[in-house]
Amino acid sequence: MALYTPEYKPTGDEIAVIETSKGTIRVQLHGENAPIHVGNFVELANKGFYDGLRFHRYVPGFVIQGGCPNTRGYSEEEVARNMPGAGFGTGNPGYSIHEEFTTNPHNEHKDGTLAMARSQNPNSAGSQFYFCLGPQPMLDDGYTVFGDTIEGKDVIGELRAGDEIVSIKIENQA
Repeated sequence: MALYTPEYKPTGDEIAVIETSKGTIRVQLHGENAPIHVGNFVELANKGFYDGLRFHRYVPGFVIQGGCPNTRGYSEEEVARNMPGAGFGTGNPGYSIHEEFTTNPHNEHKDGTLAMARSQNPNSAGSQFYFCLGPQPMLDDGYTVFGDTIEGKDVIGELRAGDEIVSIKIENQA
């Protein structure tokens, strides 16, 4: 799959407002440390790519993950029970982006950190993201962190597989 370089160039001031079925999460995006990931996330959010998708993976004390387009059109219950054959967790936007965990000086998986999921290939991230449910230092050397939650950690703690990503809007865009 071809590697995509986003056209959007982050300033470091961007804040993602993630509206979920459980409430609102505000994330300070780290465009200065992960410009490819932030640029990609901003572009996908602006296109409405995430609107109506569902969180498909919940591991207590570890992560809540969403952003897989294969969840579109499925009910909360279907995603929560991981309907066989639906491919939840395998979808992407049709491209991948280059990893930045080796170049990000602040690639630290803390409670509420926003990072990009990927497959075994380090350059396979595309649209799927996760929030850390507590510190996860074992992920620091393999997954790119691109934001920190500034409001809504309580909402993150309530999210489960099947919950909806209603919309993602970006404040303070260049």
